[in-house]
Amino acid sequence: MTDKKAKDEAPAAATKTDIVLKKLKSAKGVTIHTLMDATGWQAHSVRGFLSGTVKKKLGHEVLSETGKDGQRRYRLVETKTAG
Repeated sequence: MTDKKAKDEAPAAATKTDIVLKKLKSAKGVTIHTLMDATGWQAHSVRGFLSGTVKKKLGHEVLSETGKDGQRRYRLVETKTAG
């Protein structure tokens, strides 16, 4: 009966991977500083995560753009499905 209890409990907290992916899905993109604040990581760790985990392990395409304000922003490229 403990299985029912586990299902009734609140869902697990979002992982840092979940947090980063959610922020990368923003239309405007997200800055390294914002990701640093959200995860508690240093800049080199965020960049390594984007390259190693998001791009290589998860297979997402990450677009890096510099805005008019001079801030570099990262976002996931939306893949269009045929159909």
